[in-house]
Amino acid sequence: MLYALHEMQHAMLAPFEAFAGASHALFTQPHSPWAHTPVSRTFAAANELVMRLVRRYEKPDWRIEGTVIDGRTVPVTIERAVVQPFCDLLHFRRDTKRNDPRVLVVAPLSGHHATLLRDTVRTMLPEHDVYVTDWIDARMVPVHEGHFHLDDYVEYVEGFIRYLGPDVHVVSVCQPTVPVLAAVSLMASRKEKIAPLTMTMMGGPIDTRRSPTAVNSFATGRPLSWFESRVIQRVPGNYPGVGRRVYPGFLQHISFIMMNADRHVEAHRDFFNHLIVGDGDSAAAHRRFYDEYNAVLDMAAEYYLETLRVVFKEHALPLGTWQVRHEPVRPQDITRTALFTIEGELDDISGVGQTEAAHGLCTNIPAAKREHFLVDGVGHYGIFSGRRYRERIYPRIRDFIRRHA
Repeated sequence: MLYALHEMQHAMLAPFEAFAGASHALFTQPHSPWAHTPVSRTFAAANELVMRLVRRYEKPDWRIEGTVIDGRTVPVTIERAVVQPFCDLLHFRRDTKRNDPRVLVVAPLSGHHATLLRDTVRTMLPEHDVYVTDWIDARMVPVHEGHFHLDDYVEYVEGFIRYLGPDVHVVSVCQPTVPVLAAVSLMASRKEKIAPLTMTMMGGPIDTRRSPTAVNSFATGRPLSWFESRVIQRVPGNYPGVGRRVYPGFLQHISFIMMNADRHVEAHRDFFNHLIVGDGDSAAAHRRFYDEYNAVLDMAAEYYLETLRVVFKEHALPLGTWQVRHEPVRPQDITRTALFTIEGELDDISGVGQTEAAHGLCTNIPAAKREHFLVDGVGHYGIFSGRRYRERIYPRIRDFIRRHA
């Protein structure tokens, strides 16, 4: 019912968005006499703010059409290398004959689209052959495709690693550090011939008992039944996944906003002021960030609830009690894959020490094949995007991959 009411609300707000759009044009189009009045910028700013607050944000484009290699711009074509009901494996194919390291970037399935890692991918492309997991919005997956469990997530990662071969390097950002570690552990326990050369884990909840954050406290402060009864909804009839039980993106978005409500209010106030004074660069940066931040997807209910239970409530991975399809997850069986963990000093999603905990679990990886990097002055999103990622973090990842290639 809540999901249906949300859709009704969007339908009711559509005329307001259209009216604000028309008013915005009235005060910004150069041929309009109202665009040259003393209050035109104020009215235009107010209307744009209204438009952005009430609109529905769809999945953003990758906006990666080329990259620069050896001083030459080469085209990049995005191809679907593997297609699964709940995930596509995208290949950012570069028009070059370079034999660069093959990298599997496992994007988080925690509310936002994989395009959140646009900066991660764009920065790696000049020196790597990049593949990315592009998770499908659960409301777009018909019910006949079946359920999607945390175990399925682990199996998807295993399949992608097998597809890319034994010389692949795996980079996981935030949430997928847990299923990636499980996938590599299971493949090692089975003594499969294919094993990633390296796995780089960035800001992930390997052991949430360390430096618990507000996110961790929220997950542990309520019984699983509370989440199932309060946040799980059925997809309404205007989507292909009608009837599927999901954790809706709009509820996740509300929780994202409420975590730092003051910061978001201030950001929108600044945006309004930037429009009035004509600070186009700052206004454009605001649009880029919130176009991505406001675009959310639904997660399959069973996957979401199992992640809460396994990762945040039972701490099954660090305690050694996790089983995937009745197979125990044993990180101590990993011997051939080098491990690099990265944390941000100011990370308010995955606290300091939560990702580093992977080293204490992977006890049979030689010391020469381990590395940890605590980045001072960096928050959660700064680990994988922005200037500090490009200048300080990415070079360490690049060098680690080449050192163990």
